[in-house]
Amino acid sequence: MTKVAIIYYSATGHGTSMAKHLEESANQMEDVEVRVRHIAETVDPEVFKQNPAWTSNYEATKDLPAATGADIEWADVVIFGSPTRFSKVASQFQAFIDSLGGLWAQGKLANKVYSAFTSSQTNHGGQEITLVSIYEIIMHFGGIIVTPGFTDPVKFADGNPYGVSHVTGAANQNEVNEETKAALTHLIQRAIGIAKKLD
Repeated sequence: MTKVAIIYYSATGHGTSMAKHLEESANQMEDVEVRVRHIAETVDPEVFKQNPAWTSNYEATKDLPAATGADIEWADVVIFGSPTRFSKVASQFQAFIDSLGGLWAQGKLANKVYSAFTSSQTNHGGQEITLVSIYEIIMHFGGIIVTPGFTDPVKFADGNPYGVSHVTGAANQNEVNEETKAALTHLIQRAIGIAKKLD
């Protein structure tokens, strides 16, 4: 059984939608157990109460199990997700990473397969460098980075060999298009496939 943890932060719901599709895609494979965990919000809800998308996503996820280091320790495959914040990960995602020092020191984050996804409002809004930033963290873990590369025709459509990125657009739409869904499916199934070969 290959154990897969999808660990993500989402403010306005784009990451939540992407994580759900990743879960569905992983569940299409045999001998896979999937655990989806959101990274807990660190911003006071009073701060974003005037933002309906942020409030809606917070209310929809706040009572679900939040990610802990134990979820990474449990997994064979870890898929990280964070929106782009000025070409870096969101502070909430970084705060979660900063909590992992004990597991890192014990070598318990190493030798797992990792990949990543992100979102931003615009094309060229920092998606690729955000993904690379996540992979720099994984290098410190001693993790095995598995990017999608251009290993499937879908990657020539979405054009991102580093991972998967969703562009929300000015309307800030949560809906993930079919091209992005196909790229997410390829990403997680490739990561699981590599992990099975390494087992």
